[in-house]
Amino acid sequence: MASRTHLNGPAAGAIVAILAALVLAADQFTKYLALRDLPYQQAVPVLGDFFQLYLTKNPGAAFSLGTGVTWVFTLALAAVAIAVVVLTALRVRSRAWAIILGLLLGGVLGNLTDRLLREPGFLVGHVIDFIHTPWMWLWFPSAIYNVADMFIVTMMISVAVLVVIGIRFDGTRERRVERTDAATDAATTDADA
Repeated sequence: MASRTHLNGPAAGAIVAILAALVLAADQFTKYLALRDLPYQQAVPVLGDFFQLYLTKNPGAAFSLGTGVTWVFTLALAAVAIAVVVLTALRVRSRAWAIILGLLLGGVLGNLTDRLLREPGFLVGHVIDFIHTPWMWLWFPSAIYNVADMFIVTMMISVAVLVVIGIRFDGTRERRVERTDAATDAATTDADA
């Protein structure tokens, strides 16, 4: 009998696809509501300075960096989406990895959709941002984000956690001895060089 955390390929793919579709739908729907109901670049306090809505269009990456090379971010998002799909098809058999990669893919597809379909045009579309939590950003008070961004950031942290605790794509757990042996081999190789 298979373990509850181990999946076959189609089951892993289904989890990733369903979660990605749900996140993409939530992201695009909230952006639709923001565009329809919020004034452009005017703060709308919801809970004072704790939580605000602030509609803006971001041509760059986080904190509007790289506004002149929007197409690069589009290609990077597309590469991540393709990598997640290929990884899922070929290697992912863990429920945890399937969930995390599905939510990550949904976030990536949310912002990729903006880059491909929104003004000013294909590959250079501006991402719709509307969530502002000033208390979170001591050094970056102008950080404004969206639902897709929340999933991208939290799932990348989750990926790091799975890697650190040694959960493999197939759901098995890397033993501490294997990690120690790998670190010893790497140190020996470095010392020999």
